[in-house]
Amino acid sequence: MTPANSLIATRGRKPLFSFGVISDVQYADIPDGRSFLGVPRYYRHSILVLQRAVKKWNDQNNLKFSVNFGDIVDGFCPKDQSLQAVQRVVNEFDRFNGPVYHMIGNHCLYNLPRPSLVNLLKIPTETDLTYYDFSPSPAFRIIILDAYDISTLGWPQDHPNSLAARKLLEEKNPNLDKNSPLGLTGLERRFLMFNGALGKQQLTWLDNVLWDSTKRKQKAIICCHLPLHPGASSPEALLWNYDEVLEVVHRYTCVKACIAGHDHKGGHAVDSLGVHHRVLEAALECPPGTDAYGHVDVYDDKLSILGTDRMESMEMVFSS
Repeated sequence: MTPANSLIATRGRKPLFSFGVISDVQYADIPDGRSFLGVPRYYRHSILVLQRAVKKWNDQNNLKFSVNFGDIVDGFCPKDQSLQAVQRVVNEFDRFNGPVYHMIGNHCLYNLPRPSLVNLLKIPTETDLTYYDFSPSPAFRIIILDAYDISTLGWPQDHPNSLAARKLLEEKNPNLDKNSPLGLTGLERRFLMFNGALGKQQLTWLDNVLWDSTKRKQKAIICCHLPLHPGASSPEALLWNYDEVLEVVHRYTCVKACIAGHDHKGGHAVDSLGVHHRVLEAALECPPGTDAYGHVDVYDDKLSILGTDRMESMEMVFSS
């Protein structure tokens, strides 16, 4: 079915449910700046993007929940303002008339330790590991991954997850600055300190959730701060062990889409087994007066992302 025909077919159909999406707000009360590649970043304006997103979501009055794809505040936020900045952004999310599901990004971990973030973001987990799942309808399951499970960020230096991350970076990245991809080629450029990986325990958990989803005849949508497919992302933004995650995903046919943030320009790809991979455009890089947020209409046979302004709208039709 062509996109045009798909849109026509959608008219008159009600989605099973809808939810709001926004990524990489990266608020900080500091002057505008630029990324390492020179892309402008609007630190103070980003919270205005979030405010307009929440107002739009509430005005629609049909969104079941919203998902924040991580990086709630920026790493350049002065550390004596980190707690206040995170709380300010959380307060804006709290204005949404429904639950908001958060995930942790690298910029979150530059600012505050994991236990503080779990508490402030009201992440529904009993541990400092921030992966979880929920079912907004009998037919679907939403899976939130913790992309910084194995990471040099957010853990004490002697924590096994931090030690494992440092060992991997030493093996894969010869640079003194582990955030530099200098000399790395192709997909090896993902081995940077601001990325991370899923640990074995989380991979086993994911396998069990997907097995249970299959048993219940549920379709699954995976949400992760870091992208899971090189076709939808720059190599420098990928999850370190994206290939291991996809190996688990591809054991089943229940996963229909993987949605991520982190790679601010956005992207989309369909993998070899028909799973859609969508990276959301960042709120942080919206010049004043522009926006990047949206909502997802979920149907039995597709997802329809309806973006505002810089967030691209698209239909993601399921292959089966």
